[in-house]
Amino acid sequence: MRSKYIIGGLIIIGFTIWAGISFKTTLTPYVSIQDAKQSHEIVQVKGERLGDGQFDVQKNLFFFKIKDENGDVVEVVYDGAKPGNFDQASHVVCVGKYEKDHFHAKNLLVKCPSKYQEEGA
Repeated sequence: MRSKYIIGGLIIIGFTIWAGISFKTTLTPYVSIQDAKQSHEIVQVKGERLGDGQFDVQKNLFFFKIKDENGDVVEVVYDGAKPGNFDQASHVVCVGKYEKDHFHAKNLLVKCPSKYQEEGA
């Protein structure tokens, strides 16, 4: 009877450790553009949108630039079409990794000004 509790406890501990490791690998840290250039992992970079960008229909890629809070600027290449609310965005969060001379984004999170803020605020 006691060995069943020990085996059950070991199974629970094993699954807890496995869940913790799996959760940690899904976390994507926010970094600066400079840190993203040095990292070889998938990261999140937040920056102010510069310009409207351009879409390459042939390759299905969207190109634009962002500037982070340190003043660093990087070109972002996004796998997909321009998001519908991109023109209203004040900031963009790009999830991906730095490759060669650009940040290759797999996901974009568009930060639009809140419709609940006062005008002129």
